[in-house]
Amino acid sequence: MINQHTTEIRVRYSETDAMGFLHHSNYLSYFEVGRMELFRAQGGSYRRMEELGLYFVVARIDVRYRRPARYDDQLSLKTEISRVTPAKLEHHYCLMRENEVLAEADSVIACVNGAGEVQRIPDDLVGMTTFKDQN
Repeated sequence: MINQHTTEIRVRYSETDAMGFLHHSNYLSYFEVGRMELFRAQGGSYRRMEELGLYFVVARIDVRYRRPARYDDQLSLKTEISRVTPAKLEHHYCLMRENEVLAEADSVIACVNGAGEVQRIPDDLVGMTTFKDQN
């Protein structure tokens, strides 16, 4: 089973601040793209999750900004699952420009129903039982 995926992202002008740097808030959007593309590469489908009445919500995210990105930079975002429990996924992200680390982050996303109540992640949803944490 795939537990990591790399996504290529080009910084768009609308994502930059007045100094021409990628605005800090847009890193979070990039991390979401990384999670979605990893989920898709695993055979997962957010549409199917929603049909089941389940959603992934960000419970925590920790970002360490190292170097700025600028308009038109070509970036690579490596997203990997670092831990899976019955109701949550933990991801690690590394955003790079060539061989230079620009930002790293860790997130926890929880599986919830439409009322926001924590739910178990169905084993067949993405076939991630290989990564299930035993603790």
